[in-house]
Amino acid sequence: MNSLNELLQELGISKVRLAKYLNVSRQMVYNYLELDDISKWPKEKKILLLKLLDIEDGDEKTISNIKITTDYLMAVENRLNLGVKSSSDMDNYLNMSGLSEENKTLIADITYLIKEKLLDENKKEENTYAMNYLYHLLQSMDNVPEIKYILSYISKTTGFINPEEYAFNEEHQFIFEGILYSALTLYNNGGASRSKLMESHKRFVQEIEQKNEEKLSRTQQLNTTKIQALRELGYNEINESNAAEVFEKIAEIQARKV
Repeated sequence: MNSLNELLQELGISKVRLAKYLNVSRQMVYNYLELDDISKWPKEKKILLLKLLDIEDGDEKTISNIKITTDYLMAVENRLNLGVKSSSDMDNYLNMSGLSEENKTLIADITYLIKEKLLDENKKEENTYAMNYLYHLLQSMDNVPEIKYILSYISKTTGFINPEEYAFNEEHQFIFEGILYSALTLYNNGGASRSKLMESHKRFVQEIEQKNEEKLSRTQQLNTTKIQALRELGYNEINESNAAEVFEKIAEIQARKV
């Protein structure tokens, strides 16, 4: 199966796309590719693969003799796209207007992977937490630039992109990657322990608790000001017709306290 793995890599067919084409999980694709002969694949999946590659026999010799030309590459890509559920189908439940086809495909691939992880019975609870944290990460990305640096660092260490690629602020990203590498090297080599990091982690928790208290305090102050504004204007609630007036009154009340 080495020839098949090499061919798929040369064609740029990811395990995710192949899984979608075969209508199986990504893990199942890994399982198929670990078999020593395509003849051991389920018949339906074997036929789909042979059709994709436009060959009649899936033995090592046949696959290794495939000549990858521009025409062949485009033909495989077209068959793959036809076989994979179109990302535009997502428009049925998600408005994808204004997005490029590349970004639509990206959303479809991410959604496919998330669904696959959430359906994993062996790690269902763990993956639910992880995907929830991923959601929080995406929500925070605009306010925490280091999130993008972390994502880039992971892409580099797992071999998806060139380690010298800097898509964001190069200076900041370079420094952050160096610090992160040093920290993870210390962690992976056993140079860190719970006892050594007790005080540091304690400060970490205290800082977060302080930020949460400040956020709660601001929320309570804003809520108090909103109630005062409604009372002064004679309203019971904010609605579409009075929102502008209420917000203007809130700003006025806040200005009085300065």
